[in-house]
Amino acid sequence: MSEEKQNVCIELLRAEYEKHPDRYPKRSDFTDEQVRDIKAALGPWPRALEAAGIKEANPEKAEKRAQKRIRAKIKIRNYKKEGKTK
Repeated sequence: MSEEKQNVCIELLRAEYEKHPDRYPKRSDFTDEQVRDIKAALGPWPRALEAAGIKEANPEKAEKRAQKRIRAKIKIRNYKKEGKTK
């Protein structure tokens, strides 16, 4: 996705947040096309809010995701070592 498209999506999110500073922007605040473009440019809704600087990223979640990926890789490696195939 182009950087220009990402910037447009970030501006959309920030503009909506400025209208309602007491809450995060919801998908329902935008048209279906805008939601599609935002998610295509910035990823899942929580990551889009983080990219726009509206919501802070939770470092514990990032660590948890990394540990989950490591466990999955170890599990696959052990499964292959045992000679089993799907």
